[in-house]
Parts: sequence; structure tokens; C-alpha cells
Amino acid sequence: MLTGKVALITGSTRGIGKSIALQMAKEGALVAVNGTNANSVQIVVDEIHSIGGHAMGICESVATIAGAEYIVSKTLTHFGKIDILINNAGITRDQLLVNMSDQAWQEVLDVHLTGTFACTRAVVQHMKTRDEGGCLINMTSTAGLMGTVGQVNYSAVKAGILGLTWTLAEELKRFSIRVNAIAPAALTDMTQPVIERIQAKCEAESKPFPDFWKVGSPEDVAKVVVLIADDSSTVSGQVFSVNGSKIGKWEKPSHAELTLEELKDIVCREN
Repeated sequence: MLTGKVALITGSTRGIGKSIALQMAKEGALVAVNGTNANSVQIVVDEIHSIGGHAMGICESVATIAGAEYIVSKTLTHFGKIDILINNAGITRDQLLVNMSDQAWQEVLDVHLTGTFACTRAVVQHMKTRDEGGCLINMTSTAGLMGTVGQVNYSAVKAGILGLTWTLAEELKRFSIRVNAIAPAALTDMTQPVIERIQAKCEAESKPFPDFWKVGSPEDVAKVVVLIADDSSTVSGQVFSVNGSKIGKWEKPSHAELTLEELKDIVCREN
């Protein structure tokens, strides 16, 4: 499906990012593997080579503008082009708002939102010059769509990525650059601590474990990413959720006009 395409995948040394890198390589893409640990980057590159794929590694953080631009530049130097960008790099620093440090807020903001912005800007500048279109896929979360207690920083940046996705889909459609987002639910190194805490709390309180947290695998997400990235796809400006075999499509928030009396009724009813 992706033969000859060059795919840059940030945060692709483990979890969902690694699964996407391997799946895209299997489909014929030339893959730029990115992470912040040189050994982990090389392990994924070697694994792709072992299955007959083509890959190169870039050890650098997306958390700064300079770092993100370096990642894009190294990919272009090695492969000569970028057809697909997957903004996957992410971290969590979970705390309740009143306990959250400035550092915990800023680190999550830098990796998720600044990283997505900076990588996207650099790649789009290249794609516009080539004038052959392209595909951008951003990783959001149900935390950004619905909110999650204890993740005010993570929820905020993932909601920001939704706005970025919808805006860029409109800005870039005249250049045939498609922009979509995926809200994945999968058991990874990043999500496992959260899920384990919820499991322990449910057991302590003798409550059933919520179906919402019964998640699929990174490979399930990778299959959807490859499908959206394929040239035959024309979808843009959409947000899809993936949890195992369950795939959903989120709509933009709807707007309903109210009279003052209707507003009073809602406020009173909610209270």
C-alpha cells in the first residue's frame, strides 16, 4: 500500500509508534524512526531491516522547535522527501491540577503540542515545495475529547491537537495535503500505569473495571494508520478512535442557539 513512500514517525521506538513504523515498513514505506534514546532507535531500525524493510534512525526530541526541525531535516537528507508524517511522540506527567508543577505542565505541552506544531510546519513547507500532496496524522486522545481527571495537562494538549488538525485540514486542502487525527486506546508503556491504577482502585472499592479501559493493542492502531495514509484515501479533517477492533468516528462539537429562558432552564436543571 505504501511502496516508495517516505514516512516520518515521531516517538516510534515503542508502543503505538513502533507498531506503526513496522507496519508501514511491511507495506513498502521507507521509514524514519525517531526517539530520544539512541539504542532504542537503532533496535527498531534493525528490526525493520530484519523484515526486509528500509529505515533510518534519528535520536532527537520533538520538544523544541530546533529539535523538531532537525528531525525533519535529517529525514529529508537521507530519503530526499517526506510523504507521510505521523505526530506520535508523547509523554504523560499525571497530577491533579492543584498538585501539578510548572515543569509537569510545560514538559507535556512541549512534547505534544509544540512538537506536533514544529514537525508539521517543517514537513508542510517541504510538501508545498514538492507540490505532490501528502498525509499528516496527529495523535489525539479521548482525554482531549472528553477530559480525564488527573490529566489536565495531557487533556489540554490533546484538545489543542484537535484544533490544529481541523484548522490545517482546511488550510492545506488546496495543496492536496490531508490532515487527520486518531484517538487510540492501546496497552503501551505510557498507558499501562494509568490502567493499572484504575484496576487497583476498582478492586479496592469492589467496583467493576470500566469497559472504556479494556484496550486493544498497538498493532490495531497501526493498521488504521496505514489505511488512512494510503494514497487511495481522500479523507481529511476527521478524528477516528481505535480500541482493538472497535473503530469510531468523532464529530466536531455542534452548536445550538438558545433563548435566555432556555439557558436558565438548562442552568437550573444542571444545578
